[in-house]
Amino acid sequence: MRILHTSDWHLGRTLHGVDLLEHQAAHLDHLVELTRAEGVDAVVVAGDVYDRAIPPVDAVSLLSDAVTRLAEHAHVVVTPGNHDSAIRLGFGDRVMRPGVHLRARLADVGTPVTLMPRAGGGGGAPVLAYALPYLDPDTARHALADDAASVGADQGADARAPGARTPLARSHEAVMGAAMRRVGADLARRRTQDPAARAVVVGHAFVVGGLASESERDIRVGGVDAVPAATFGGWGIDYVALGHLHGPQRVTVPDVSRETAGHGSGSATVARYSGSPLAFSFSELHQRKSTTLVDLDRLGAGGDPDAAVELVPAPVPRRLAEVTGTLDDLLGEAGEPHVDDWLRVVVTDAVRPAELYGRVRARFPHALQVTHRPPRPAEREVVTAVGPGRDPLDVARDFVEHVSGHAPSDAEVAVLRAAFELALAEERSA
Repeated sequence: MRILHTSDWHLGRTLHGVDLLEHQAAHLDHLVELTRAEGVDAVVVAGDVYDRAIPPVDAVSLLSDAVTRLAEHAHVVVTPGNHDSAIRLGFGDRVMRPGVHLRARLADVGTPVTLMPRAGGGGGAPVLAYALPYLDPDTARHALADDAASVGADQGADARAPGARTPLARSHEAVMGAAMRRVGADLARRRTQDPAARAVVVGHAFVVGGLASESERDIRVGGVDAVPAATFGGWGIDYVALGHLHGPQRVTVPDVSRETAGHGSGSATVARYSGSPLAFSFSELHQRKSTTLVDLDRLGAGGDPDAAVELVPAPVPRRLAEVTGTLDDLLGEAGEPHVDDWLRVVVTDAVRPAELYGRVRARFPHALQVTHRPPRPAEREVVTAVGPGRDPLDVARDFVEHVSGHAPSDAEVAVLRAAFELALAEERSA
């Protein structure tokens, strides 16, 4: 069984105002061709399919077309992430064409999608895909509270009448732990009937040990935003397909002994983030975007788990880069290799050049950020309190010097003074 693990498409997202839908469509074309060419049995999408709860119409059409084409070659399993609306993404999940599984309901946690090998029509053991929607603690702590191990860390205000369920603690660790207990119990029961069955968990969370970027939306709730990697260990899971973090990476899952894992595959659980297919911020400048191709048969063979995982490079629509130097240098030979890149430009002239933005954009038509950062001698930072007794003009002078590295000229001071006087005059007339 070969699984293609992808996530964080963020359809409808922009990069510093640049519409990415065309590039996202090209990546989905790449996924369809990869699925066909590599004989993939199942494509799993671990959340954040859309970039916002109410996506643009073009993004909805793009998803519909992509899922239809992928389903011609493989099973498709999709779960919502924290950017998606679970209700909107999961609408119509019960009437979808065979082979397409949108798992968006908390009630389905612990109930797998059973995947049979499709490529080449061969046989083989089934794969149980436990596809978990993004578990928002405020909702999931009640929906998953019938778990026998639920303990309300803040149950005082949540106390109910006798017989009522005690909500879980308000954290991602608590709700993911409850979900995995359901998964583990169901998997142990099914493996008594078919010990050869393989198991995959699809989840969307920030797992401890993962390396974050600036472009992921903060999912902290009550200050507790992370899920320990051990949450996924000891249940007999073969592979954990994670979404949320935008850099492709492996997460180490420690060996944990659990009673319900008695029918495990005998190999350690492998957990990975597939990462986003495109860069969504300059913090992802050095990430190599890819899609994760997993051979589950090799994964359970007891050898090197990395040998069963292939990172297939994603197409790069336009390179992301940063250039730093004086404006003359950047407009000259030093900037030549970056004319076609999406750029963050840092200009280091001692004095801000005239018409800086226009001149940079004329040279680099795809520049997304332009910053003037003059060189300064190393010095200890001085914090100055600004109180009502200070002259606003002095405060403005200090600010200009702090930002530009030199005191304002007489002409600049005159402009500042005129602005303050105008503001004061308007305040008096009001």
